[in-house]
Amino acid sequence: MKAAIVGASGAVGQEFLRVLEERNFPVDELLLFGSERSAGTKYRFRGKDLEV
Repeated sequence: MKAAIVGASGAVGQEFLRVLEERNFPVDELLLFGSERSAGTKYRFRGKDLEV
């Protein structure tokens, strides 16, 4: 399953990432979106760095 988080660098986006990983949600590809200011920010998800 392909999924995306809009606002990934915010508090809700971070919590969403945490819950997806904690519950082992079946995601094959996860895309992160955010503001221009957070562009290039990297977050760890299941051992991989994902970039906003």
